[in-house]
Amino acid sequence: MIFLKTVRCNGMLFGPFNSFSQRRWKKPVVSGQTRLETRTKDLKLDKLMTCINKLKTILDIHQLMSQRKRGPFVSLQLMSRWRNIVGLNVGMGAFLHKYPHLFELFEHPFRRNLCCKITQRMRSLIDEEEKVVKEYEPELVQKIKKLLMMSRNGTLHVHALRLIRRELGLPEDFRDSILGLYSKDFRLVDLEIVELVDSNETLAKAEVEKWREKEFIDKWLSEFETSYAFPVNFPAGFKIERGYREKLKNWQRLPYLKPYESKEVLRVRTCGGTERFEKRAVGIIHELLSLTIEKMLEVDRLAHFRKDFAIEVNVRELLLKHPGIFYIYPKGSTQTVFLREAYSKGCLAMPNPIYVVRRKMLDLILLGCRNTRSMEDLEEIKEERNVPVFRTDGGGKIDGDWIIPILESYDQKQMGEAK
Repeated sequence: MIFLKTVRCNGMLFGPFNSFSQRRWKKPVVSGQTRLETRTKDLKLDKLMTCINKLKTILDIHQLMSQRKRGPFVSLQLMSRWRNIVGLNVGMGAFLHKYPHLFELFEHPFRRNLCCKITQRMRSLIDEEEKVVKEYEPELVQKIKKLLMMSRNGTLHVHALRLIRRELGLPEDFRDSILGLYSKDFRLVDLEIVELVDSNETLAKAEVEKWREKEFIDKWLSEFETSYAFPVNFPAGFKIERGYREKLKNWQRLPYLKPYESKEVLRVRTCGGTERFEKRAVGIIHELLSLTIEKMLEVDRLAHFRKDFAIEVNVRELLLKHPGIFYIYPKGSTQTVFLREAYSKGCLAMPNPIYVVRRKMLDLILLGCRNTRSMEDLEEIKEERNVPVFRTDGGGKIDGDWIIPILESYDQKQMGEAK
């Protein structure tokens, strides 16, 4: 027999079964915060989101400047009061000096104070975006109809649409210019709820279905493998743990209620109900991101569609469970989710007209303080080289005839020296 001895020291017991000496190992808790901290970063999307945040700040400043009715310029002293409104962590003057291609600083001719206005290049891009949005109006109507078709009762709150207005590409007055104008498609209920009047069954097809059809045809995969699958693209450096591939393969085959199918009641307690319920939420968020201009959306604003789309789950944890489908950018005051399949090398794989204009704005931000005057001079030189050197005037003379005798005399002199 083995006798275990317990020693008493100063009224404290020490032994193998004592709580002071035996500490039980606890399994680390895996939560949304731990997944967010240990996620594999995508440096290209992080860099893109940094530029997009700067563009949002610049457009907010332009919005505040456009509200001033005295003129197209605002004094820098007044703009310094907007620092907390737009969320700057540096001085307003230092921020404006960083982007001379977007803001023009000058001294007022009478008051002698420093003023600021939007440059002509930035103003032309803002006007171009408004023009493209107007031409893009039929597609915007279809987007709103698809969102209403995904909802539980065919209704959505106008406030929720207003929160993602820029992401969808809607104009500022979309409530009157789109919802009120297209009365055959939409009806306003209680002023803040929009209801679908006429649904179009041809629109009841998710964007992911196009990818599934392509995979079925191009790769000759079975319908069992592609009917409920999603495109998965892990970031560089992602570590695949043991058993993860098998879990992902089973999840890809799991059937679920698709976004535009009949809204049946899904019982979570049934066999596989939890996984199917979460996969349906993944499908709806995937479709919502596919309808946006830049295939990205703030996570907090997704919460405003939970009840209307019947996806009452923890959205952030759901997104972090699928790093091959979604990517979360956590820096800043808000978290933004990207649709990974839509991006390639930090750019949108299939750009649309509104995205092209916004990309030009990002290019101006990337220029920073660099002067492009030398680049413009080079372009002018190239254009001049393509133009004929000699031109004829009305009298039949050719410009440049005066230099021909000089060249001939120079050639004769060189030949004389050679002899």
